[in-house]
Amino acid sequence: MIPDFQSCMLPFLRKLEDGSVHSMTEIQNALIREFHLTETDVKEMLPSNRTTRFRSNVGWAKTHMQKAGLLETPQRAQYRITEAGLRLLQTRPEHINMKLLFNYPAYKEWIALSNRNSEPKRNSKQESECVIQTPDIIMEEEYKKLRNILAQDLLERILKKDPGFFEALVIKLLVAMGYGGSLNEAAGMVVGKSGDEGIDGIIKEDKLGLDNIYIQAKRWNNVVERPEVQKFVGALAGKGATKGIFITTSSFSRGAREFKPQNNIKIVLIDGNQLCEYMIDYNIGVFTANTFEVKRIDIDFFESEE
Repeated sequence: MIPDFQSCMLPFLRKLEDGSVHSMTEIQNALIREFHLTETDVKEMLPSNRTTRFRSNVGWAKTHMQKAGLLETPQRAQYRITEAGLRLLQTRPEHINMKLLFNYPAYKEWIALSNRNSEPKRNSKQESECVIQTPDIIMEEEYKKLRNILAQDLLERILKKDPGFFEALVIKLLVAMGYGGSLNEAAGMVVGKSGDEGIDGIIKEDKLGLDNIYIQAKRWNNVVERPEVQKFVGALAGKGATKGIFITTSSFSRGAREFKPQNNIKIVLIDGNQLCEYMIDYNIGVFTANTFEVKRIDIDFFESEE
């Protein structure tokens, strides 16, 4: 299990106890051994896919202790313990966390400045007891919650519309994903009558139209079982088609997902949850309400020669 940033603090500082300068790589390797982390643990990414959860937690452990004056950075990505850090380790603490760091005035001031525009306000004791995750992880998790709420709202609205609306929505989404050329070209590929031999729509695989993809769009509440998928594959075979997408607002049973077509026919199953995730990713039925940019210090700017 990946340790949170407060759990990383004590072993991080202990690595510096010899007074030498250590690189971040050395420190990370020491923590990997300390917590018996697997390769999978170390490579686990944050939802943004910009860094790993482990590196993020180690980085925030460094930041908090540095703000308390327990360590310093003599060179870029190089760290050394301070006299204050050595004095703390001499007391043999069981752990280092935010509650302990609040004993250092510089740290307390930094937290106060960080919370200057935050709501609701917390006192130091509340802050140290409540904060477990780092700000970037908290932001990622809250973003995921917002996406989940939005996806649920999308699904509810889709289910209130008629089947024709759903089939047209599917075509718009596939065009946004890069299939079918222009929307005008793709719109003409919707089969007018829902359930036409098990085919609800046809769309070009690419702008050149080298191959067609056949679509089954089910605006259902019930779970789609294996026979429905088999029927769709049969319809594809009847058209001489080899590629199909089965999209539903509900979900697929295990049997439906495990079904493997023969005769080189390839199908993709997209359930309601995945459909809404794609709609959010490709801005179908949604718009961007707010954008928050997360900035980082440009080290090169401050190290460049004047």
